[in-house]
Parts: sequence; structure tokens; C-alpha cells
Amino acid sequence: MKLPNYIMGKWVEYDGDGYAQYDAVHGNLIATCGSEGLDYADMANYARTVGGAALRKMTFHERGRMLKALALHLTEIKKKYYPISYQTGATKADSWVDIDGGIGTLFAYASLRKKFPDETYYVDGETVNLSKENTFIGHHIMSPRHGVAIHINAFNFPIWGMLEKISVNLLAGMPAIVKPSELTSFLTQAMVKDIIASGILPEGALQLVCGKGIGILDPVTEQDVVTFTGSASTGRMLKTYPSLIENSTPFMMEADSLNAAILGEDAVPGTVEFDLFIKEVRREMTTKAGQKCTAVRRIIVPENLVEDVQLALSKQLSKTVIGDPTVEGVRMGSLVAKSQLEEVQKRVQNLAASTPIVFGNVNQVEIKGSTLQKGAFISPILLLNDAPFQKTDSHTVEAFGPVSTLMPYKNLDEAIELANMGKGSLVSSITTNDPKIARNYVLGSSPYHGRVLVLNEACAKESTGHGSPMPLLVHGGPGRAGGGEEMGGMRGVKHYLQRTAIQGHPSMLTAVTNVFQYGSKQTEKDVHVFRKHFEELEIGETVFTHKHTVTVSDITSFANVSGDHFYAHVDETSLEGTMFEGRVAHGYYILSKAAGMFVDPKKGPVLLNYGIDECRFMKPVYPGTTIGVRFTVKEKIAQEKRSEDDIAKGIVKFLVDVYDQEGETVALATILTMVKKLDQN
Repeated sequence: MKLPNYIMGKWVEYDGDGYAQYDAVHGNLIATCGSEGLDYADMANYARTVGGAALRKMTFHERGRMLKALALHLTEIKKKYYPISYQTGATKADSWVDIDGGIGTLFAYASLRKKFPDETYYVDGETVNLSKENTFIGHHIMSPRHGVAIHINAFNFPIWGMLEKISVNLLAGMPAIVKPSELTSFLTQAMVKDIIASGILPEGALQLVCGKGIGILDPVTEQDVVTFTGSASTGRMLKTYPSLIENSTPFMMEADSLNAAILGEDAVPGTVEFDLFIKEVRREMTTKAGQKCTAVRRIIVPENLVEDVQLALSKQLSKTVIGDPTVEGVRMGSLVAKSQLEEVQKRVQNLAASTPIVFGNVNQVEIKGSTLQKGAFISPILLLNDAPFQKTDSHTVEAFGPVSTLMPYKNLDEAIELANMGKGSLVSSITTNDPKIARNYVLGSSPYHGRVLVLNEACAKESTGHGSPMPLLVHGGPGRAGGGEEMGGMRGVKHYLQRTAIQGHPSMLTAVTNVFQYGSKQTEKDVHVFRKHFEELEIGETVFTHKHTVTVSDITSFANVSGDHFYAHVDETSLEGTMFEGRVAHGYYILSKAAGMFVDPKKGPVLLNYGIDECRFMKPVYPGTTIGVRFTVKEKIAQEKRSEDDIAKGIVKFLVDVYDQEGETVALATILTMVKKLDQN
């Protein structure tokens, strides 16, 4: 069977014989894939002009709801992907990480829409005042790039690798061309068929290349983004691709790395932490048959515990049943292909020349439900490096399978140095119950690792483990790990947005951003803002309140009501040597009084006030000071109804500007209110 590619709205077969894809467990031919004859320039242009144009018209909230709909749809049919996943050598647990983990990432980014405005763009950071009279300010705006995201993915996670990337670029408003590894693209293609058939994504938002994709980077432009997941050597080659350099195209690389797991000196045999360490390392060695970019490759332990760790880990590894993932009791499947098996065997032989194998055999292993001849099976392999500062292959050579090297350290400084000798990794972990050890390790190793897990008994029950990157945390690492970042919540989305500095008068930037900028024109209407529904409120609309002169009695009463008897508010005899000229009003009294001044108390569209942002007390308020409030509509964020019975509403941010008789601001805050909509549909 020829595996078709999804190109420019159609399923298209490739030219030629293609690349043969085999069942990694039984050796049967599954399909052939190829990409010969595809016009990548046409594909990229189609993505930019059709998919990109449609996505850019959608707001972050609309794009987020699109991701949610897709995640719900795939959840309903996810069971169909498991039998296909088993053909890659993955067990049920491995497949859960790939399939359910990928769908979970879609859900995570769908929820992240609430962190963005209900706009097609994002206003980033704070306003910068560029002039003395505040007539010239600056800000940053982020808008979707007018290009296509080209994702070149590895063979180990055919589904998660695709979904964790497209969830980010789709939320940002960019289309994608996905090129999974030709070894396992049959699984990716199965899901893409269902995604396309669902009609949830706009046309052109997603295209799929199942073959090798030679030339896919030729038509990239300055507006595109390229991501790569795979070997460090391949990544370095792609990083210097002529079109990327010529166009300064962003290139995010996430490469396999020599990740390290460190056992703290306090975690001796008999402690919960020692047992956790053994369990975690065994899991990381055998999950996905060690084919994880985050798998533990170096096991760094106190020199007096090397033998204990070797014996305990070997005992656990010996219990690992290897074979057909569909057979009951099997806990580790195969590598994805015979070609990968040969590569791992070669790397192990290179490592074993200086660091002997102390558990496992690259050529022999007991198989359940298949045979060595049919499948790409290998035993877990544990090597021992007794002189890790001299025998450095352990820090440079990676066998991308269930292979790890045990090595000793004399003190924590040595452990940190050894971990950092990998020249950059995606993750390292330390198992310890000693806060001082944890702190010193994290601070000493963090510049060399994209993520650091601190594991102990207190978090073990809920810990996602050494090898699990999370959607809202960055996934990537320095040096050998590629120097890139994926996911990371809002951080990841911003990789697909162009940050642009904008400058001008506050009123002009308010019009551009649809967010009120301090110093912008304020308009007063006949009807109080609390009498208006969400749709009726305008950015910049302001209530100028009546005035109030603060008295000593006000301050004393608030102190008694609140219980805040801080000396500056109640004891004038204690002010010598302070910055205060006399008894000063509580900041929270000023804010409370402001609320009493700007609120319209009658029942109306305002449902509730549920928070305060960016509250600042700018200037002391003394008895005799007269204050007023400028209460301005700052920003509006529409909300979706959670159910048919829910009230249609939105969030309105109001700027509370409390000023004195000199016109100077004494307090500034943003309050968040929930306001009912006129349209309840």
C-alpha cells in the first residue's frame, strides 16, 4: 500500500517506489511512503495564503476553541490508534504517552486561550513612557507571522510529536506542514486523516508529508518557522541549510541529548529516595525501549553506592518482559525498525570498548510473542564507567535505545561537573530529600539543562517523572540539545508571533491596541459604566467621580475596622527618620474609598468584581488631601458560555486612577469585573 500525502487540500500519492515501512514486532510490510514529485513551493504558498489567511482572521479565543473541539473529537476515537501504535514496537503504556499525551497537549493549549485576549493579536508587556509629558509612549504588539510552520519530527512519538507542535502554532494563528519520520509516518497519517475528515481545522491549516521530504526547506521565507526534533548531527546539518541562513528563518531544534540522573548522597539504600531513583531510572531505560529524547543516558551516583545501584537496577531490569506489545505481561516492546537496532548495537559496541556492559546483551534477549529474527528487539543495556572524567565517550556517544551508563562521583561538585559534561541536555534529575543538595545541584547545573527534576518522597506520587515534558513548561535545552524551546505555555506561542515595538501618542496606541494606555483621551458619557452591558462599553470611557477630603477620623476608623495599626497610620510620634511628613492614610483605605466613589450601587449588568491587578500606591496621602477617581474602561475580554444555561458575559478591566488636588496620581490599579452581555445567545 502506498501511503498518500495530504497536500493542498488533497490526498496525493508520491512518484516512484517509496520507502518500505515494516512492523517493528513481526517484520511484516505495512506500507511504503514517499515524497517524490511534491512541489514544496506550491505547498508553502498554499499554507500561507489559504490556511494562514483563515487562521489570522480568527481570534486567540476562536483558535483555542478550535483546538478544544479537535481534542474532544480525537478523544472519542483515540482507541483506533493503539493497534497501529503497537506496530511501531510501543507498548500500551508507551502508546498512552504518545496518543493520550498528544491529545492532552491540545487540551492544554486550548485552555491557554484564556491567557490571551479575544483578539487576533497580543499586547505584550507594559507601556514604556518615552517623554516627559507622557505624549509619546511605546509598547509591544505581537501578531501572527505571515508564513508556515514546517515541523520535521522524529520517529519515536509519531502523534505527540505532531500534536505538541501544531497545538502551539495553530493557537498562534500559523498553518503547518508536518513531516514525520518515514519510519513511523503511517501512524501520524492515520490521525491526520481523521483530523482532515473532521473539518474542524480551516483548509490549508495542516498538510502532511509522509516521505523523506528532501527539499522541503528550499522555499522557506523570513516569515516561516522551522522546527526539528531528532539527532543532534542531523539538526546541526539542517541548521546551516542555505535558505534558512539567507532568510534568517527562525529554526527551533530539539535534539537527543545525554540526559543525566543523579542520586543524592543522602539517598542511601533503605531510604525511600534510593528506591525511587532505581524505579525512575528503570522506567526511563525501558519506556519506549529507551527511544526518548529525554531518556536517562548517564546514571551519576556517589562512589560508595555504585555497587548497590548496579545490583538493584540490574535486579529490576531483569524483571522486564520484552516482546509483542499485545501479549499480556510484556513491559517493553521493540525498537522502531531493524535499521535503528543496527545503529544502537553499533553505538553500544563503541561505548563498551572503554566502559564494559554489566547488564544485558546486544545480541541476545528472551522475546515473548515474537522472535529476534522478526522484530527489532534488544535487551536493556547497563554499562559501567569507573573513571568518567577520563573515559569521556559516555558524555559524547548516545545509543538511542534502552542503554545507560553508570558512573561514580566523589562529591556534589563532581556530580554537577559530570552532568554538565554532556554539553547541554533536555533534562537532568536529582533524587534527594536534602533541600541544600537540591538547591546546590539546581543552581550549579541549570545553565546546562533545559529542565531539572527534583524527586523525593513528597512529590513522587504525583510527579510526571524525569522524561515527561509538560505543555506549560519549556521543552528544549542548550548546546547538544539544540538550543531551542518548544511548548512552554505562552512562551511557546510567542515563537510564532512577531513582536513589534509601536510608538506614538497614548490615544493613538489605544486605538491600535484596543487597550487603554495611560494618558490617552478619556470620554465621559451620560450613563454610568456600571449601567451598561458588555457590548455597550467603549475603551477609554471614563467616570470622573465626586471628590473626598481625607480626615484623621477616616484613617483611625479604617485602622479599627481593618486591624491595621501600622505606626505610620496611627502614631505620629514614631515618624522621625521616616519618609513620612505626618500620619498617612492606608493605601487600602484609598483603594476602598475609591471603590465607594466609582461604584454605582444599583443592580445592573455588572455581575461581580473578582480581582485586582497591578495595584500601586504612588504618593502618600495625608489628612487634608482631597482625592478623586478617574475610572476608565481599559480592556474588554469576551467569555464563552460554559453551558446553555450559563449567563453570556465578558471580563471588563477598569483602570482606577486616584488623584489628589494637584492632579497627581496617588494610587493606580486595575480591577476586573464580570459584566453581563446584552445578547444572551
